[in-house]
Amino acid sequence: MLGKIHLLEGDLDKAIEIYKKAVEFSPENTELLTTLGLLYLQLGIYQKAFEHLGNALTYDPTNYKAILAAGSMMQTHGDFDVALTKYRIVACAVPESPPLWNNIGMCFFGKKKYVAAISCLKRANYLAPFDWKILYNLGLVHLTLQQYASAFHFLSAAISFQPKVGELYMLLAVALTNLDDTENARRAYAEAVRLDKCNPLVNLNYAVLLYNQGEERGALAQYQEMEKKVNLLKDSSSLEFDPEMVEMAQKLGAALQVGEALVWTKPVKDPKSKQRTTSTSKAASFQQPLGSNQALGQAMSSAAAYRKLPSGVGGTSQLTKPPSLPLEPEPTVEAQPTEASAQIREK
Repeated sequence: MLGKIHLLEGDLDKAIEIYKKAVEFSPENTELLTTLGLLYLQLGIYQKAFEHLGNALTYDPTNYKAILAAGSMMQTHGDFDVALTKYRIVACAVPESPPLWNNIGMCFFGKKKYVAAISCLKRANYLAPFDWKILYNLGLVHLTLQQYASAFHFLSAAISFQPKVGELYMLLAVALTNLDDTENARRAYAEAVRLDKCNPLVNLNYAVLLYNQGEERGALAQYQEMEKKVNLLKDSSSLEFDPEMVEMAQKLGAALQVGEALVWTKPVKDPKSKQRTTSTSKAASFQQPLGSNQALGQAMSSAAAYRKLPSGVGGTSQLTKPPSLPLEPEPTVEAQPTEASAQIREK
């Protein structure tokens, strides 16, 4: 109970210390082991998360929360088929679990089976209509399919439940741009920039929109903000950037005559999130428009049972960075991305 109180206060470090002591006293308590594994998962400490979830499954092989979390971790690292095998076991125990169907849907999304992804995500949405991460994922899949009106519908619904996530406004702006509603797209980008202080993609997309509207000074300002965020990310983590994002930034840099050599050294896929881009430009020169904005989103997954853990367990209810694949929706969240992600930030 003390650990839950720390979680409700948002103090994950103290909560983890309490749960570690609890596991020392009760090393075979699967509930404690699963909760501790989910907390490590939320912090991105995958080795310890896998260790505690594995111990929980050793004592109780049918513990569906631990199985769902383990599948979410596999999904985060791109092992979609293995994750689906785990989810089949969970489906026998809790066939109406929203996090389960959310994660299955994003597995299909990762395998590029978009119709199956939408079918599973809509089932998850039916079971949990107020879960913003499921709505986020639905918007992301529809953006990938270039079904912009449907994407707008789901992203607007997600924003109504979670108005503090900048990436939602960015994806909404991408949908609005493709629906030829430039004025509202700019408003959405402005809100995304205000809310999101660490995702360089927000500034990149905004800069592309401004450049295509002929506002080179504003585009340059957003481009410079993007470079600052990239430098901060490079200094604070080993994060690698999506190659399409790097390519678009280089084209925009050339168009703005600030040089093509960016702060990126090696364009590689970001391993922490299943990111997708829709409608990137085919060519970039100073005279030609750059094309529609990139819709680079992060699939979100859920790691454990829906609304079974206190807020923050197994997911990013308070997002301090873009949601990533394996995390869980709010109150105990259902990830990214992997929630996830998404984030996705799978939950």
